[in-house]
Amino acid sequence: MGFIESYKHLEKLCGDMLQTQHGISAYIDDMGNTPNGCYWVKGWDEDLKRLKHYRWIRNQISHEPNCTEENMCEYGDAQWIDDFYDRIMNQSDPLAMYRKATRPQPVAKPKQPYQSPQPQHTYSVQPVSSKKKVRKATGLIVLLIVAALVGLFFVLKYLVN
Repeated sequence: MGFIESYKHLEKLCGDMLQTQHGISAYIDDMGNTPNGCYWVKGWDEDLKRLKHYRWIRNQISHEPNCTEENMCEYGDAQWIDDFYDRIMNQSDPLAMYRKATRPQPVAKPKQPYQSPQPQHTYSVQPVSSKKKVRKATGLIVLLIVAALVGLFFVLKYLVN
């Protein structure tokens, strides 16, 4: 496609998407009115600059005498517009990327642990907390040390007599 045909194609897509007759201009306006777009989307400013430039070229060709695609367009201009059209279709254009980046993220529900079916007979079992386990082990160690010391005391007393 030539530049003007590619531009018209993109113009229609933007117009349908934004529900207006001024498709690319409305897209440009939306980008201009989007806060911090360049912060959220890589290449935001470059895309906006190119869209404005191509709109200017289209207006020059349409309204100025002696302005044609041949003397206004460079190699690759029509291809960039076609690629931008594809980006809109794939939702990888600046406005779509901005919406994705700034959309509130759903709060993930914590995973529920697997629960096996309830047994026929239930028993009341109280889990022992890890602090209780540590206290119980510490108490046992202290008791063994005290018992060893008492035993040592009696052994030494017996040996001295």
